[in-house]
Amino acid sequence: MVETYAAVPAVCAASLAVGQATIALCGVRRWSWLSPAVGLALICALCWGTVRLPGHGVVSAVAVALLTGLSIAYLWGRLDGAREAVRIGGPVAVLALFATSLPFIAEGHFGILGTSFNPDMSQHLLAADRLAEGQGSELLRQGYPLGPHAIVATLNKGLGVGLVPGFTGLTIAVAILASLTALTAFADQPALPRIPAALVVGLAYMVASYFAQGAFKETMQALFFLAFVLALRETTVNPEWRALPLRLVPAALLAVGSVCTYSFPGLIWLLGSATIWAVIELARARNAPAIRPVLWASLLFLVLIVPEIGRMIDFHSFETFDPNGPGLGNLFGQISPFEALGIWPSGDFRLSPGDGAVPPFGYFLGAAFASILLLYGLFLCWRRRETAIVSGLGAAALAYAAARIGGTPYTAAKAIEIAAPIAALAIVLPLMRRPVAWLYLVAAGACSLLALANAPVGPPSYSPALTDFRTELGEGPTLVLASPGMLADDHGIPYIAWELRGGRVCIKPAGEAGSKPPPGVRYVVTESAASPPFAHLRRLRGGDPYVLWERTAPVHGASPCPLIAVRQARQGSPR
Repeated sequence: MVETYAAVPAVCAASLAVGQATIALCGVRRWSWLSPAVGLALICALCWGTVRLPGHGVVSAVAVALLTGLSIAYLWGRLDGAREAVRIGGPVAVLALFATSLPFIAEGHFGILGTSFNPDMSQHLLAADRLAEGQGSELLRQGYPLGPHAIVATLNKGLGVGLVPGFTGLTIAVAILASLTALTAFADQPALPRIPAALVVGLAYMVASYFAQGAFKETMQALFFLAFVLALRETTVNPEWRALPLRLVPAALLAVGSVCTYSFPGLIWLLGSATIWAVIELARARNAPAIRPVLWASLLFLVLIVPEIGRMIDFHSFETFDPNGPGLGNLFGQISPFEALGIWPSGDFRLSPGDGAVPPFGYFLGAAFASILLLYGLFLCWRRRETAIVSGLGAAALAYAAARIGGTPYTAAKAIEIAAPIAALAIVLPLMRRPVAWLYLVAAGACSLLALANAPVGPPSYSPALTDFRTELGEGPTLVLASPGMLADDHGIPYIAWELRGGRVCIKPAGEAGSKPPPGVRYVVTESAASPPFAHLRRLRGGDPYVLWERTAPVHGASPCPLIAVRQARQGSPR
């Protein structure tokens, strides 16, 4: 718990300082609520650019600390509105922290978020562990975006934060920063509606649902997309921004952070919204728009992403993009696009209407209500020249349509999650002073809290030992004996299955091993503190927390252990 809540303020404070200093260098002297997202994007790029240098995460930690210190020094005496920012943002940050702590309160312990929803976290932990130790990994070789993993490796080497608390702390920090970023649109509103509005946009139902399964990349991409749209909005509605030659630099830096987090697919939403916005602004403007801000921002973006172009090309072959690959992921089928609108009364976003405690009518009523508000909100946005929000929602709709038609249910669901904050913003902002907005805020907020309270929390620690055993185990068959607490309370079964994917694996509580292993089992894995459970076992290797044994007696019979195929394991949790 201590390490998790040490990582949260570290990420938030660095992001706020670095982001605000960057915006100030662009010419903005007042506090901007774009700073949380801009700062996180810069820190993500900085950590990724330095984590592979000699010293690995130590160099990254020094670089982030130095940049944060220089940012604070630069802002000292130059920043207007800092006290007002604390007054406005403080309650939002505290409530967002409480909301994102609900999974741990409900489960009664800290650990890996969403283990029984999505066991992929173990692969991310392995990649971060390899980065922190200066070693390669399969994800690194495949061009997988590892900016968030670099942040976790930096926390590990710089502050001594463990990998599990590091990812958990980063995920919580992203949720807090997203809620603070939403204040860009609501900062001039009264406090009473402003606070729930920022929370509902930053922690929209689908964002909360992806938080619940530990999907930090998707929540970061949703934050960068939201901030990008709001950055475009600032250039049209904020008089202080309109005359600045560098006014589009924050948007460019958000795009860099998106590349480090989500590789080339992240640019689909950002470039799509920028293109639609530019076309609308050009059609509505009496004079041709200024070219110089676009050129400065484009040049900065291109310079910063040049080192990533090769990796983006490699990532194009990743299995997620294969229509014949694991198209469902951890889903049961296509999910409804109406979930992006925020009113979906289910603790598990993957369930069809009526599969939970609420009858189908409740889902349809909520979806119809939110749809009407969205259409009306878009109409008002158009009338009020909120072109950035209209453009962002249009880009999100096109991205979802492309994923639904040419992609898989897995990629389509991610498109819905990334669109969710923009959809909530398009509903809430134009209706802010109308009573109907309160009804939406209450319903959408309740759905987000339901998703957070339903989040499973897995093992509190991680070791790459199980993954390292895969080279020796092959197809096994293998019996894993783990503590009942890990299997029952920590949702350990899908976690272990994912770690040992590619072979036949039986998983049982240590106290139920019996006198001999199941037929056909060749290998046995135990926790290091346990004694050998059977006779005729030879210790191959191991330490803390697992030991690998091989049977010396002849192995007879067909094994009952199921084959944990890679794609089967990815789907993870029992249905």
